[in-house]
Amino acid sequence: MQFKKTSSPYLHNNQNISLVMLQVIYALIPGILVYSYFFGWSILVNIILACLTAVASEALMLLLRKRPLAFFLRDNSAILTACLLALALPTLAPWWLIVIATLFAIVVAKHLYGGLGYNPFNPAMVGYVVVMISFPQYMTQWLQPHAGLDLSQALQYLFLGELNAAISLDSITSATPIDSIKTGLSLNQSISEISASPLFGFWGGAGWEWIAAAFLLGGLWLIYRGIISWQIPVSLLLSIVVMAGIFYLADPQQYSNPLFQLFSGGTILAAFFIATDPVSASTTPKGRIIYAVGIGALTFIIRTWGGYPDGIAFAVLLMNMAVPTIDYYTQPRVFGASGK
Repeated sequence: MQFKKTSSPYLHNNQNISLVMLQVIYALIPGILVYSYFFGWSILVNIILACLTAVASEALMLLLRKRPLAFFLRDNSAILTACLLALALPTLAPWWLIVIATLFAIVVAKHLYGGLGYNPFNPAMVGYVVVMISFPQYMTQWLQPHAGLDLSQALQYLFLGELNAAISLDSITSATPIDSIKTGLSLNQSISEISASPLFGFWGGAGWEWIAAAFLLGGLWLIYRGIISWQIPVSLLLSIVVMAGIFYLADPQQYSNPLFQLFSGGTILAAFFIATDPVSASTTPKGRIIYAVGIGALTFIIRTWGGYPDGIAFAVLLMNMAVPTIDYYTQPRVFGASGK
């Protein structure tokens, strides 16, 4: 009798890769809708462009590797990678930056390692880090909430790099709230002075706190459905809360409060949708906790003292490197073994 041999991710409960990826995409929809409400059509255009690039590059690599197109294209993994990458990139990123990031995610981070199930790093985060390091000036073009760009204006800037004469780029873009805090602190401003800006909302960045809340709902639905386990998101969020809480209690005018750390930047998106990648994340129960705590700690460290405004992507990739070692030392004891 012959048994079919497959690569990770290994699924159960009558789930298959295509269905799991599709449910994760469904869970992103509330966050995408709230995102488009606050920041307009740009994010939807970015997602469509990233998805088209991902599918085309996936098909090309499958042809070059002489793998069946129909089976691998319908697993929805390329679409999910594209959606996550588009959500991580600035809303006014030029079209070629989105294409480059997506190509690196699919071609280099995924297929050059052997395809789905063999990639040691999260593909979306690889694509993000490549363009963050290579084109930092374009990674700061974040729209302000309700900036007022319609679809034609968004397309004009995305593909031509131009805006109407009546609109200036400085009037509709700004730094992210996390970057504003880092810049303000370097200018000897206090947290209370910095947070008086219209960029800040009730407990996070204006608009961003509601986007994070929508992604939180989607993430909780994934846990309820059994698509992801609770250890990674809970451990990641708790580690950020603990570290931010300690420093906030020590000096609330120099360190932002834990709620701001949770509901700003990509914290919630990463906790439920990125760090939980079944291929590049730890697979043992104890390992998931160690892996997630490491991401949370590194994220806070990079945000607070590093040179980049949001350290989620770097933290995820660094902990992806540690996953084999974490899994090796946290394997559960085999039933009936001596335990030595």
